[in-house]
Amino acid sequence: MEWTIEAMQDSDWAAVREIYREGIETGNATFQTAAPEWAEWDANHLRHSRLVARQEGSIGGWAALSAVSRRECYSGVAEVSIYIAEAHRGQGLGRRLLAALIAESEAHGMWTLQAGIFPENRGSIALHARLGFREVGVRERIGQRDGRWRNTVLLERRSQSVGI
Repeated sequence: MEWTIEAMQDSDWAAVREIYREGIETGNATFQTAAPEWAEWDANHLRHSRLVARQEGSIGGWAALSAVSRRECYSGVAEVSIYIAEAHRGQGLGRRLLAALIAESEAHGMWTLQAGIFPENRGSIALHARLGFREVGVRERIGQRDGRWRNTVLLERRSQSVGI
């Protein structure tokens, strides 16, 4: 059975949260140290462009966007979150989800997507690069995780159809 990429439903939260927890446990996916409750996650992500990869009722990954600012001039700029369940990594699911997220974001008027990725997460950096993200720079000692300062690689993708 093939994975389908579709809109995330509120009822998908338990599976989405578990995949997020798996990512958190790697230590190289996010500064978060615990998966939030639904209300917090929901409040921090845009209502559009929330996607899951679904196969026979199970979810293998998810992707969503967060606003980078509340200022109107940045209304078309968002930060990417993408997580793949441990059991499904390395199978091309991330590429399908990110490509769908890009298309969905453009359908909602987003002209720039950005991602801040730990340099150790080479797979995620490579995935974003394959789909048109470019490295803008490295944000050194931008935050701490588990008492240790961490850098992030800042990547961005400019739409070829929105905001040009």
